[in-house]
Amino acid sequence: MMKPPRHIAIIMDGNGRWAKERGLPRLKGHERGAETVRAVTEECVALGVEFLTLYAFSTENWKRPDEEVGGLWVLLEHFLAQELPTMMKNGVRLRAIGRIHELPESTRAKLAETITATSANKATTLILALNYSSRIEIADAARALAAEAKDGKLDPAAITPDTLAARLYTAEYPDPDLLIRTSGEMRLSNFLLWQLSYAEFVITPKMWPDFSKQDLRGAIAEFHGRERRFGGL
Repeated sequence: MMKPPRHIAIIMDGNGRWAKERGLPRLKGHERGAETVRAVTEECVALGVEFLTLYAFSTENWKRPDEEVGGLWVLLEHFLAQELPTMMKNGVRLRAIGRIHELPESTRAKLAETITATSANKATTLILALNYSSRIEIADAARALAAEAKDGKLDPAAITPDTLAARLYTAEYPDPDLLIRTSGEMRLSNFLLWQLSYAEFVITPKMWPDFSKQDLRGAIAEFHGRERRFGGL
């Protein structure tokens, strides 16, 4: 297989609908989706993908029923505890982007613990977008630039796209090359609006719990069939 994209981003859509179609509680769909996260992460390691960013929880997701939201944080804590040995075995380094300080205390603690434990791993960096909003991210970056300018540390006339990008949550990571969205929806849903400017999009009708390693390989193959011109000829 050809060299994979350096950075893959995924909007993991369809967990709730997957469960509803089967007469199951929505959280059962999220549990099955967590299994897909494991499989896709392992496949990214096997293929040599350097960065994998997963849209796990948006700021808009707080609008969901309290029972579901609370269950998602419990599921995340369980996932992190259960998957740590596998992350260590496979060399997966965990990171997170978003307004992490607004998450439940126990979730923040487990997340920080896992990030620290995996910090020296070098195979694939798994980035979880948690309590994430791209518009808020860009506003936070603009606020940081304004504060620096007000303090005389930055000349507003010298601000470039690179200057702003350096204040985003993703400053230490390359922009995604490939975006995959499951369940057939054709929108970005406030995900990495700045960073996805030149990414290739692959939309699959499969819901996230049904997305397989073979589907990932298929998306990468489709990516390699694209001609990336970045605005040129």
